Amino acid sequence: MHIQCFTTNPFSENSYLIWDDSLQAAIIDPGFYTKDDEVQFTQFLQSNKLELKELILTHAHIDHIFGCEFLFKEFGLRPRMHPKEEIVYQSADQICKMYDLKLFNFPAIGAPLVENTIYRIGDMSFKILFTPGHSPGSISLHDEVNSIIISGDVLFDGSIGRTDLPGGDHNTLIKSIKSQLLILPSHTRVYSGHGGITSIGQEKMSNPFL
Repeated sequence: MHIQCFTTNPFSENSYLIWDDSLQAAIIDPGFYTKDDEVQFTQFLQSNKLELKELILTHAHIDHIFGCEFLFKEFGLRPRMHPKEEIVYQSADQICKMYDLKLFNFPAIGAPLVENTIYRIGDMSFKILFTPGHSPGSISLHDEVNSIIISGDVLFDGSIGRTDLPGGDHNTLIKSIKSQLLILPSHTRVYSGHGGITSIGQEKMSNPFL
């Protein structure tokens, strides 16, 4: 599996493009906010001859979904998420107005992602871990073969996701992290929705919130 991070939008959000050796690809949490963001992403796909097949959301806060309109128009992709996250996605227009951000025509939701199932695309496979707390339907994507977890805004390098937004709950978040993420091997690399790459072992040892 190959992975490329695009850090974009006013919230410095990490969007992850993943692909295999057959050049089938998926985009996770597209935060593309400007035309330049869209052009950079499209040029990367073209230069690497990638075929974009799926759009996945770890959760649906606005900074993680700005690019959904563009991806639907250009590639016909609808965002896939946990069913409990749909209410967050459906409130995106209201939240954009609240923050005086650019408005988007967010596409209809695609097929749901079900917890504890294996998501496959090409030669890649991820177990869908249900990790609520930051938002009601947050998921994390675990690639056991490559020892990678894409955690969205659940776990960061030295921090955890905020829980003061609608649907957030601190105790639920801590439970999710301890029961779903910290049980993974210490060498598992953590790709978060903001900030740099860390590891499960590093967070177990030094994260002040855990």
